[in-house]
Amino acid sequence: MADEEAGGTERMEISAELPQTPQRLASWWDQQVDFYTAFLHHLAQLVPEIYFAEMDPDLEKQEESVQMSIFTPLEWYLFGEDPDICLEKLKHSGAFQLCGRVFKSGETTYSCRDCAIDPTCVLCMDCFQDSVHKNHRYKMHTSTGGGFCDCGDTEAWKTGPFCVNHEPGRAGTIKENSRCPLNEEVIVQARKIFPSVIKYVVEMTIWEEEKELPPELQIREKNERYYCVLFNDEHHSYDHVIYSLQRALDCELAEAQLHTTAIDKEGRRAVKAGAYAACQEAKEDIKSHSENVSQHPLHVEVLHSEIMAHQKFALRLGSWMNKIMSYSSDFRQIFCQACLREEPDSENPCLISRLMLWDAKLYKGARKILHELIFSSFFMEMEYKKLFAMEFVKYYKQLQKEYISDDHDRSISITALSVQMFTVPTLARHLIEEQNVISVITETLLEVLPEYLDRNNKFNFQGYSQDKLGRVYAVICDLKYILISKPTIWTERLRMQFLEGFRSFLKILTCMQGMEEIRRQVGQHIEVDPDWEAAIAIQMQLKNILLMFQEWCACDEELLLVAYKECHKAVMRCSTSFISSSKTVVQSCGHSLETKSYRVSEDLVSIHLPLSRTLAGLHVRLSRLGAVSRLHEFVSFEDFQVEVLVEYPLRCLVLVAQVVAEMWRRNGLSLISQVFYYQDVKCREEMYDKDIIMLQIGASLMDPNKFLLLVLQRYELAEAFNKTISTKDQDLIKQYNTLIEEMLQVLIYIVGERYVPGVGNVTKEEVTMREIIHLLCIEPMPHSAIAKNLPENENNETGLENVINKVATFKKPGVSGHGVYELKDESLKDFNMYFYHYSKTQHSKAEHMQKKRRKQENKDEALPPPPPPEFCPAFSKVINLLNCDIMMYILRTVFERAIDTDSNLWTEGMLQMAFHILALGLLEEKQQLQKAPEEEVTFDFYHKASRLGSSAMNIQMLLEKLKGIPQLEGQKDMITWILQMFDTVKRLREKSCLIVATTSGSESIKNDEITHDKEKAERKRKAEAARLHRQKIMAQMSALQKNFIETHKLMYDNTSEMPGKEDSIMEEER
Repeated sequence: MADEEAGGTERMEISAELPQTPQRLASWWDQQVDFYTAFLHHLAQLVPEIYFAEMDPDLEKQEESVQMSIFTPLEWYLFGEDPDICLEKLKHSGAFQLCGRVFKSGETTYSCRDCAIDPTCVLCMDCFQDSVHKNHRYKMHTSTGGGFCDCGDTEAWKTGPFCVNHEPGRAGTIKENSRCPLNEEVIVQARKIFPSVIKYVVEMTIWEEEKELPPELQIREKNERYYCVLFNDEHHSYDHVIYSLQRALDCELAEAQLHTTAIDKEGRRAVKAGAYAACQEAKEDIKSHSENVSQHPLHVEVLHSEIMAHQKFALRLGSWMNKIMSYSSDFRQIFCQACLREEPDSENPCLISRLMLWDAKLYKGARKILHELIFSSFFMEMEYKKLFAMEFVKYYKQLQKEYISDDHDRSISITALSVQMFTVPTLARHLIEEQNVISVITETLLEVLPEYLDRNNKFNFQGYSQDKLGRVYAVICDLKYILISKPTIWTERLRMQFLEGFRSFLKILTCMQGMEEIRRQVGQHIEVDPDWEAAIAIQMQLKNILLMFQEWCACDEELLLVAYKECHKAVMRCSTSFISSSKTVVQSCGHSLETKSYRVSEDLVSIHLPLSRTLAGLHVRLSRLGAVSRLHEFVSFEDFQVEVLVEYPLRCLVLVAQVVAEMWRRNGLSLISQVFYYQDVKCREEMYDKDIIMLQIGASLMDPNKFLLLVLQRYELAEAFNKTISTKDQDLIKQYNTLIEEMLQVLIYIVGERYVPGVGNVTKEEVTMREIIHLLCIEPMPHSAIAKNLPENENNETGLENVINKVATFKKPGVSGHGVYELKDESLKDFNMYFYHYSKTQHSKAEHMQKKRRKQENKDEALPPPPPPEFCPAFSKVINLLNCDIMMYILRTVFERAIDTDSNLWTEGMLQMAFHILALGLLEEKQQLQKAPEEEVTFDFYHKASRLGSSAMNIQMLLEKLKGIPQLEGQKDMITWILQMFDTVKRLREKSCLIVATTSGSESIKNDEITHDKEKAERKRKAEAARLHRQKIMAQMSALQKNFIETHKLMYDNTSEMPGKEDSIMEEER
């Protein structure tokens, strides 16, 4: 301490040269020609003196000294009079329209689900409580720190952008573009001071020398005082750092803990002071004690005491600038201009860009203050926010690469500011048009992921680093931010730049198409499960981005057609190996198909097909716009090659079927996990659903018989439908039966699943309603369970609240438990047993629940499909699958095998699916006959089904036979329903006049009703008889019980201390 006191005397002598009061110092600065030099001279004398005791500072004294000797003189120099009076005037002259509060870590934020443009738009607690949004649907979040209150930003909210305190026109609030009443003298002074202040802050923050200060700050005699400074990282644990410090510094546990806590909070701390050699020795000791086989040593530097002092003060000066800028828009604009000004005759970028580029090398405390400086200046002025965003995009690739190799959390990285710029609709449009930001982001992704590319230029994430890949997701997130608001007006430049970005994005999808291919393991079980999580995680990250790209393309017909052409080209480029492979011929029922030789069970297959699925999405949107007819202008029919487009999604569905048939069990859990996510709500929209759509596209464009031959060939079932097949191998029979069931199920989905806008004539609301109906058919569910099972859009919304009350009623909770939604009776008619989003368990549960309900209502147990909505014109030919020769052959074969007592190549589940397909065909024909005269209806399912097969029986005859098989008692009602429907269609067909046909149809329905009434009455009679029988038995049991009590009264009295036990036993028996 004696040395410090001596030094203090010396420092007082130096500072005595300067004017002693703030007013005099301000006047002295005013007389200097060059303020920057004079200001640095002043700092060079005072800063090392004020911040001398780094190890054990007196913080109050430091703050008092810096306020008196630096900040108050600066404020006098800025205003030319008492700063307290001026600042008070400015404070009361009006509040700024934007709130701009920067959130601290752990602070509560609010987002309005009704009014926010996207989920990133949030309010601080004060603004939320004083806004209209507190009466809306809202979400609460805990901030990770570094966010920004959007109150006052008209682009962030559909309605209610202002809280009461920031509303324009209110007393004490000023309009965004108006100025605080600053006179010209103050503005002139600010133009002198701010550039000097920001230059000093930047120069000292990014200063790299450990021993020497910049020449303009070296006016004092240099002392030999150094600090050993330890920096924070995210790899070493608290305990490891404490242990290393104790060993290296030979200090107590409490001191090591104090150091470690401060390092974690601020990002760095001086842990030893002294001569250079002593500090260097401590540095080496800390590094050696913290290094081990799996970890790098801690980051330690030896810094001169004056460098530490100036760097600490630079951050304090940044905080002072924050305070000053909060008073006036003019101050903010002058500051922004100074930050963006490039130095003449210098290759260095502007000051703010230099700070951004240095961000990854800065410690935590410095980053926080500099980010706050950006928030309180650039982000409060829209014009300068745009200029800052342009600088950010200019260096985007470099910033992201540095972030990915950095180890600090994203919340304290400059890259986290992207959300503040990319989610502003007008700013996003500008960045796309002027800087092609979509291409910049996608190219960045391609540049940071090459280490995961295999020799075929496909991604392979085996042995990936979870931390590094987690940082790559941040870049993917930026793509979501930039696309979150669709443009309402398309300029030619925006269209051109977006297409350029889309082409660049297709390059990423090309690297994913067919990635991580697998081959079926035969004989020996796989030794080590391959990594699968990374590929699925990237698929999840891209889900909404893929949907947003498709929605952007669909904004403009011309743009959509060009995007379709580009995507089609990319799919074809990825399919060259398939196109060039050898061919085989499949024949059945007089039809033949020449296709490529390929077997899912033997060759390589991949579950990742984002290009094919994007093309399916674009095709649906073309259909919605009615522009499929123009497709030939962009992709010729010869080049289209629909068989190639269908091939890969079909393989994927076959893979799923073979996994269900346990053909891939030797491939371990990784494949089972991938198949689970493929169909799970988190991924299915851009995986499973799109594969079904691609098969529907194939069915709409290919000859139906050729399409079904291709399906049979890929499911490896062409042989199984050969009449001559006979095997005693039970495992093989089970395998064939499972594959046939899975194939029939997919055929049901292809012809029956029309609840996608663009595939069928439906709206998004109807799609959501159908999802909810099928969830509630399983069992009544609480709100959270329904929401969890619905896919979320880019705004994390499911659309649940908009439609739930149309299809369900809320049942309030009782004494315990929670409230649930129960399906309305009128919605039960929409239940489809083969709903394509049901898992196997959900399907069984829903079927059981609906049959049980119908039984309780004394109705038959038939569960036919509900009449489906019409296909859109582009998909209208899909229905031809139902009445083509191969389909009839498949159905007839299934029924014939069920009748044949020697055959075991059938199951009840298979029959149910065949019945469902029959029902779909009959419903389709019935709907068409009711809408148009008989001669105009070309769909002839009834006639095809009525033809005699090889067994000299048509489908109706086969159904009659099936009805008499005892094992199929459970299917009797469904067979009856189908036969009645055959009769209804026959009557409609036989009438040449549409009116007569309708009358006949109604007569048929009346006959059906009479039959149903008879059956209902019979069921009711049986139920009543059963009830009376139960009642009689209960009466007998009750009499026996009373008799027993009377006979054994003494024993009964002895056991009376256990009241109710006999009753409870009797209750259980009932």
